[in-house]
Amino acid sequence: MSIILSSKFIGKAAMELRNFSSNFPVISPQHNHRRQTFHSAALPPISSSTSNPNSFKEKKEIRVCVNRTCSKQGSREIFSVLADIAPPEISVASCGCLGLCGAGPNLVLLPTEVLVRHCGTANRAAEVLARVCGKEFDPERNLEALSLRKRGEVELVEKRDFHQAQILLSQAIGLNPSGGLHIIYTSRSVARLGMGDMVGALEDAKEASLLLPMFPKAYICEGDVYMATGNYAAAKEAYSTALKCDPTIRRSKSFKVRIAKFDAAVSSTQSTE
Repeated sequence: MSIILSSKFIGKAAMELRNFSSNFPVISPQHNHRRQTFHSAALPPISSSTSNPNSFKEKKEIRVCVNRTCSKQGSREIFSVLADIAPPEISVASCGCLGLCGAGPNLVLLPTEVLVRHCGTANRAAEVLARVCGKEFDPERNLEALSLRKRGEVELVEKRDFHQAQILLSQAIGLNPSGGLHIIYTSRSVARLGMGDMVGALEDAKEASLLLPMFPKAYICEGDVYMATGNYAAAKEAYSTALKCDPTIRRSKSFKVRIAKFDAAVSSTQSTE
């Protein structure tokens, strides 16, 4: 289930981080429990929370409880934020109850099994990622990029202001966020296509596919550009690649519309030959 977060929600979190102290008190791991636990308001240094200092470098997944209680406390929004800003090497997934429901939203870091409680805001989620990823992950920069992306998507989808969307999305790309860069490129590809910038739209679609080769939307955007320029053979190849990445898109209404337009354009071309 996808969650659409407002740019205001993300933007406020980015502003809060500017005044957010990084000097957290350390909480000793509770070794008598199966999982170690710490509050998001008191994140211990990652290296001190396990016997292996390199274990967090090997960590691959963050699981966010989306069960009833945590969901009411905002865990689905936190899941969406983490999924949007997490680097490609960090997987973010939803899960069932992790216990301690009154202390939610809860999430667990794997494979170290560190349980994070009270992770109820976007800036807390970003701080957790920073502790997991290390110094290369900048929480404020990533949340700012996400805020710009959300604002750009509003201009693109709701207002159909392609020029303003392109400006905001370009600013987001300029921040070079750790995660979600491929999504920003595809959104800017759509904006540039709407502006009639075929070259820029195609460049963005191809850049998205380079960043994440199995991202179907990148090839859909590429196919849309080829359709707009009348290169139907290339459009067919791009749409086919998107289907190989995710066969389930065949059932989506938007993809069916694209294929119908493709068939009609090809038939029209053949009838005039």
